[in-house]
Amino acid sequence: MSLQLIWSLFSAHPAKLINILALLFAFPGSWLLHATRRREQRALANLAAQGQSRSQEQLPVQALDDATLRMNRFFYRFGFACLGLALLVSWISTRF
Repeated sequence: MSLQLIWSLFSAHPAKLINILALLFAFPGSWLLHATRRREQRALANLAAQGQSRSQEQLPVQALDDATLRMNRFFYRFGFACLGLALLVSWISTRF
């Protein structure tokens, strides 16, 4: 496929190109939210295994250290910002 053919496909359908950009924002954001949640659950399970007195559901999230909580909060905010940006870009693509 020549470069001219690829460019003509993109120029003929700009909304599809903008939707691809929205997907490029949405995928890392959703992966980051998922990975952060799994890391948080694993840390709580590790604390429960060390304590053996309380189950994972009874452990508060505040049982984690401050650095981990700050890192998780940052990743949650960044992940939701990526999803919000993807939603905005996708909404913009409907205007074309």
